[in-house]
Amino acid sequence: MTLPVVLRREARAEFDKAFDWYEHQRDGLGVEFADEVQAVFDRISGMPEIHAVVYERIRKAAVKRFPYSVFYRMEPTRILVVAVFHTKRNPRIWKSRA
Repeated sequence: MTLPVVLRREARAEFDKAFDWYEHQRDGLGVEFADEVQAVFDRISGMPEIHAVVYERIRKAAVKRFPYSVFYRMEPTRILVVAVFHTKRNPRIWKSRA
């Protein structure tokens, strides 16, 4: 059974900002970033318990090729993404959303 992946407003804003930044660096790079993030969403939708809990009930899934991680929480009817987060940023930011 797969669960829908839903992004919090802050996570959507982080994703959009990263997409725009990568696309500005090179045409198509933002699309490559989006494809890698989507691969994470697809994986956690089907196997949400595959990644370890890193803080309270929040799990972390690394994005291939890019210095980002997806932080998410399993809920009864969905996967809630709390952050699409650059690995060099202060983790207190995403932890405050837990």
